Amino acid sequence: MKKSLVQKLGLLGVVSFLSYALAVIFSPLAYPGYHPLAQAVSDLSAADAPSLALWNQLSAGYNACEVVCATIVCVGIQGQKTKLLRAGIYLFVIMEWISALGYRMFPLSTSGYAGTFQDVTHLIVTALVVLLSIVSLSVIILAGAKSRDCRSYGICAGAALLLMLTGALGMKLVPADFFGVVERFSVFAATGFNAALGVHLFCAKPETESRSR
Repeated sequence: MKKSLVQKLGLLGVVSFLSYALAVIFSPLAYPGYHPLAQAVSDLSAADAPSLALWNQLSAGYNACEVVCATIVCVGIQGQKTKLLRAGIYLFVIMEWISALGYRMFPLSTSGYAGTFQDVTHLIVTALVVLLSIVSLSVIILAGAKSRDCRSYGICAGAALLLMLTGALGMKLVPADFFGVVERFSVFAATGFNAALGVHLFCAKPETESRSR
């Protein structure tokens, strides 16, 4: 079956995920003394980080593709599946936009936390992103539990939420020397689920009638 342009654009989610992974893996090469096991990913893109230029280069695909994919998924899901699933996806996309704009406008001023207005705003953005992520993924899981047509979305959302919660709990429980390891569970959860939504869109078969309920 021939894929529409909207479906093909869903694969931008995969491009976004790969670009982000490359930035996380290789940006430390430009940051002398950076310890991936102990330090947060956000340290790599701090305003004064020596790795900032390389981060921006490697994450260019992530920056450009994440919100495009999420927005295209909103277009592609119109009139499809259930209202509950669509509501969860819309909340997730709002989170993606807040993340994309908020973290670009308010990166950490320096590695760690310096307590400046920029750093405080960065934490506020993080709180909104976490809250919307948990709510949106929970709604999608519920949609998957209620409708067989939405089951694969629910499974992917469940995996993403599990990773996110594992990272959040792990950051409180593990020694500081391994903070960066568990933190990466959380940061990859959202971009991974974004890619999953894009793949779902690409693989979707047209529905002959709306199943809204």
